[in-house]
Amino acid sequence: MTSSSPAPALSTFRPRACVFDLDGTLVHNMPIHAEAFGVFAERHGLAPLTPADRRALDGKRNSEIFPVIFGRALTREEWMAYEEEKEGLYREISRGRLVAVPGLARLLASLDRHGIAVAIATSAPRANVEHSLHQLGIEALASRVVRGDEVPNGKPAPDVFVEAARRIGIAPDLCLAFEDAPVGLEAARAAGMRVVAMATTFPADELAQHATRPDAVVHSFDEWLDVHARWLEAVGPPA
Repeated sequence: MTSSSPAPALSTFRPRACVFDLDGTLVHNMPIHAEAFGVFAERHGLAPLTPADRRALDGKRNSEIFPVIFGRALTREEWMAYEEEKEGLYREISRGRLVAVPGLARLLASLDRHGIAVAIATSAPRANVEHSLHQLGIEALASRVVRGDEVPNGKPAPDVFVEAARRIGIAPDLCLAFEDAPVGLEAARAAGMRVVAMATTFPADELAQHATRPDAVVHSFDEWLDVHARWLEAVGPPA
């Protein structure tokens, strides 16, 4: 959108696609990631992550996270070994514990009924993506996932969202993104998408004041549907 063509209010915006982050957005799993990292950090003598660390790192690729937390450059072999160790811990301790963010099934059903495309844009590695989708029972979305390791630049660069839009054939400015992390909000906005911040990982007031100015901040998909998108549950396709 240009300054001479202002974006419509979110209440009247009718997206042709919704693009979701995965961890912390579709699945309420960030506390489990923190639990796995705690075990990993103790093994390696690493300091716990501070809230400022989380704001800077959550949503980034492991190839970018591990050099920061170890405080040195890492070879590809090193960070991949650390990734397998930490993410293996996550998959082990999260098995049977993963739950969808409330309202996800309701939202996906509404999007399907209206013919609105769905994609996932995530920094999670392949094994985690497959694990999470299986645990949530939404494996059907696997073919519409774009991972950060499939694009040149990870979040907060827009690459993963731009590629997700390309794969489903919808222009980014006709997409609505859902994200829980500050770097993800930046990435989706840089891609040209409207953005809903999910206050599942960071406080709602912090997300609302973020420089990206998300179009809405909600705690669940139920809240999104009840407050911002009642039209989605109307009978028949949108006008």
